Amino acid sequence: MSRYKCNKLLYKAFLQASSLRYSGFALSEVSPIKLSHDGVSRWLKDRHFQPSEVWKTSSKMIDKKEPCLLIGDDTLLSKKYSSKIQMVKTQYSGKEHGVVPGIGLVNLLWYGINSELSLPVDFRVYDKSSDGKNKNTHFVNMLSLAKKRDMKPDAVVFDSWYSSLKNLKTIRDLGWDWVTGLAKNRKVNKNETLENLEIPEEGLSIYLRGYGWVTVFKFEADNGRIDFIATNIKDPSRDQIEKIMKARWSIEVYHRELKQTCGVERCQAQTGRAQRNHICLAILAWIEKEKRWINEALTHYEQDWKVIKLAIRQSIGQLIAFAKT
Repeated sequence: MSRYKCNKLLYKAFLQASSLRYSGFALSEVSPIKLSHDGVSRWLKDRHFQPSEVWKTSSKMIDKKEPCLLIGDDTLLSKKYSSKIQMVKTQYSGKEHGVVPGIGLVNLLWYGINSELSLPVDFRVYDKSSDGKNKNTHFVNMLSLAKKRDMKPDAVVFDSWYSSLKNLKTIRDLGWDWVTGLAKNRKVNKNETLENLEIPEEGLSIYLRGYGWVTVFKFEADNGRIDFIATNIKDPSRDQIEKIMKARWSIEVYHRELKQTCGVERCQAQTGRAQRNHICLAILAWIEKEKRWINEALTHYEQDWKVIKLAIRQSIGQLIAFAKT
């Protein structure tokens, strides 16, 4: 029998329901059973939740016969005002367009091509000082594990950060196709760079140094940004690659919802173990919210509002009654 009153189900439900505060103290205030905030903190530090719990939950919702993509990317859990937390390091933030203190999180999503359903299937916390692994190592390790789990993606999708020759060759060795962005100064053919090539709408076959022949497409956004998207898919069409890149956006949506509706970056516990446990439970809370979206057509934000509006309605009644006295 556990010596703690807090438990996985309670903490996960708290992350699902709360949209403002995510501390142990906040949980102790709203818990349906009597809890001390110190008890919550000790429980969170003492548990040992693993990424495999995410796969265990998500795998029950995945149709393994459905054509799918595996989408990899990382995000930064901002810890601007939390310098004493373990694993916090200064890292680049796309949101801040600069370096900020935070915890790096590398994620792998399953995306159903027909259903357009996306689910996290694995994650890794980036903390090179404790395990010696960089983000690329975590990325490759997750893909290798996905292979062992008998996942069969139509393609693996990722941005240019993970487009090293080693990663591309690893994915090829796994027997999978890939789609990724390449930097504009990437060397191709004999001694050319992508930005200097004339790339037609239907794509261009190029020789990627150290790898072999691939097809590259040029996409220009309304704001003038140019992306060079490469793939080893045989005879790819522009429409096919465009649809795949649109599907890649689902991981950006996932990161945003994970932060804004499940409080993944709001934990203030100082130990690395507590932070890892909180991250895992926040991801599991996101999956529970996704279940409601599937079953009730309620977005993650609508679920938050549904909780808040009940309290607001009750408070309005109390305020009106008070004003009349």
